[in-house]
Amino acid sequence: MAVNVYATNVTTENLSRHDMLAWVNDCLQASFTKIEELCTGAVYCQFMDMLFPGSVPLKRVKFKTNLEHEYIQNFKILQGGFKKMNVDKVIPVDKLVKGRFQDNFEFLQWFKKFFDANYDGREYEAYEARGCVPLGSGIVPIDRLVKGRFQDNFEFLQWFKKFFDANYSRTEPYDALAIRGGEAMGSGGSNAPHGTNAKRTTPRDVNSPKSAARIVNKVPTHRPPPKTGPVGNRGDTGKVEELSAQLMELKISLEGLEKERDFYFGKLRDIEVMCQDCDNGDPPPIVQKILEVLYATEEGFAPPEELEGDGLAPDDEEEY
Repeated sequence: MAVNVYATNVTTENLSRHDMLAWVNDCLQASFTKIEELCTGAVYCQFMDMLFPGSVPLKRVKFKTNLEHEYIQNFKILQGGFKKMNVDKVIPVDKLVKGRFQDNFEFLQWFKKFFDANYDGREYEAYEARGCVPLGSGIVPIDRLVKGRFQDNFEFLQWFKKFFDANYSRTEPYDALAIRGGEAMGSGGSNAPHGTNAKRTTPRDVNSPKSAARIVNKVPTHRPPPKTGPVGNRGDTGKVEELSAQLMELKISLEGLEKERDFYFGKLRDIEVMCQDCDNGDPPPIVQKILEVLYATEEGFAPPEELEGDGLAPDDEEEY
């Protein structure tokens, strides 16, 4: 039988979203990039198979689906596994299948504690167990990469750089040119440095300013004079594309922050409405304290001034 856990944010420290995703990807040989992707329930079904072999019928789990009714079916399978192993946790299926970050993150936090309390260290081939089905949006998007668009290829290259740094362990030099039989790569032509006699640094050294300086110093001094031209040449285009990629990253981060803001605002609004419903007569002291916290202000901030009576500002009055 399973060991039940009831830990909360108050009693234990939680991992960040990035650490959580790294843990899921590492355990299940997956490529998830967002917490919201776990809303299908398939991940938890496989974790149950990993913890308690035979507790869930893994062949019935829909690992590749975008349909909400199949998400629900996966969670029903998970509920069956919970019941079989006497797990007390109630699964908020109706919230999880909506794919909102906060709901899925909170459930994942609980499941990580549940996993740590029950995992016995046995080896588990997750990829083979689910029939070699790839998981996560970090899977190579071949159909987009072959189109040659900058943004798709740049985003995949950024991910692959992080993947490379996390897995590269070679200490001896790697002669890439010899490995591929001397075949040239790229459109740099004769201007691109090549050859096998030069001392090579390890791939991770590209992050070091000192190694970058050494590479720059090895560039032949007899270079052609720089080309001058109108704005919009290849160098300027590269800068624009790089800035566009950075802007895209910022937009994605902003969207995530706005979702979290709206989520917590909605919770506060619900609390406010419940407290106001208790205002009929003499509200309990706890309700009054909650309202005081909700309406408290800080230095430099104050709520909009309201008119006496109906509470509407002049410009907010409804017109009929």
